[in-house]
Amino acid sequence: MDYLVSEGYPRAAEKFAKEANIRLPLEEESIQSRVEIRQAIHAGDIDTAITRINDLNPQILDTDPALHFALLRLQLIELIRACTSSATSDITPALSFASSQLAPRAATKKDFLNDLELTMSLLIFLPAPASTLQKELTELLEPSLRRDVASKVNEAILTSLGARGEARMRSLVRLRHWAETKARVAGKDIPPTMSLGLQDVDDKPIGNNGNNGDSADVMVQ
Repeated sequence: MDYLVSEGYPRAAEKFAKEANIRLPLEEESIQSRVEIRQAIHAGDIDTAITRINDLNPQILDTDPALHFALLRLQLIELIRACTSSATSDITPALSFASSQLAPRAATKKDFLNDLELTMSLLIFLPAPASTLQKELTELLEPSLRRDVASKVNEAILTSLGARGEARMRSLVRLRHWAETKARVAGKDIPPTMSLGLQDVDDKPIGNNGNNGDSADVMVQ
């Protein structure tokens, strides 16, 4: 239950609560908003995601510059995608957005500046096939970047509500992975693969954007 509610799987949480005859925790009140925000990020609709986050609590992004910058950088990446979709595309919108929204923030932190410079280099190389790009640039176009930012947003929202930012199950899975790695390094006799069997059969994959959406919504990643 803790994992389903914290990570935003409303149908599975409701089904579990009904079958176990227990009440949903208080965090469930925000679950639908968190799901919609996650869907927006996975689909590349960052503007909508930021608006929904501010509707929930404007202090979330005001007090977390790194998270706000990560969202704005995703928004810039989507603008660059659109601006470089053809040889005759206009890159002005991407340049204007970078100048007004990211450059002032990049001036406050070296890491922000490095991330902005790397992102802006996409303007030079796109629309080249992803297979021809450097690894650092390819990673900016991968679905994993959206998923990572969406996960951080979810944690920030839960923290703002006074709930635990990360589900206990996710922490246990990380501990299990660490122990399994140590065992393999030590040459212990364990199976080649050890499935967790935790795929969500009720919640459909989130994100329908063919370029950067989820191909499968695996609950524990």
